[in-house]
Amino acid sequence: MDDIEISLRVNGEPRAATVEPRKTLADFLREDCGLTGTHVGCEHGVCGACSVLLDGPAVRSCLVFAVQTDGAEVTTVEGLAPAGQLNPVQTAFAAEHGLQCGFCTPGFVVSATALLARNPHPSDEQIREGLSGNLCRCTGYQGILRAVRRAADMEALRT
Repeated sequence: MDDIEISLRVNGEPRAATVEPRKTLADFLREDCGLTGTHVGCEHGVCGACSVLLDGPAVRSCLVFAVQTDGAEVTTVEGLAPAGQLNPVQTAFAAEHGLQCGFCTPGFVVSATALLARNPHPSDEQIREGLSGNLCRCTGYQGILRAVRRAADMEALRT
């Protein structure tokens, strides 16, 4: 099959490319856009390390073909805050030690950002449910839970 031209917005910037129909969004972001914050872990949609925002909701970019994003808005972990700054979720993850090796952190941060966008005051159970598609092999998840709670509190203070 022939390559396909796509046009989308990535982190607010217009992007156009010609891609193979089988190229995943994760590979497109890493290889074509140079956005290596989107980590590729399992490549089966299980770990969530490759989570990005696609027109708002979080998706696993290893399960989405780049051609499916034609006309879409994609936000990676690099696009969650202006360059050199952190969004409330990133700030809270650092403050609450919601990371260890850091490999899964971008996926958790993206998923937590999407969760708080749709539910600004989640219960602990809702946080657990909202992040259930992300796996971490290093932490006991308590720092991650505290980080999302803190980010929700930070957002509440700003509104």
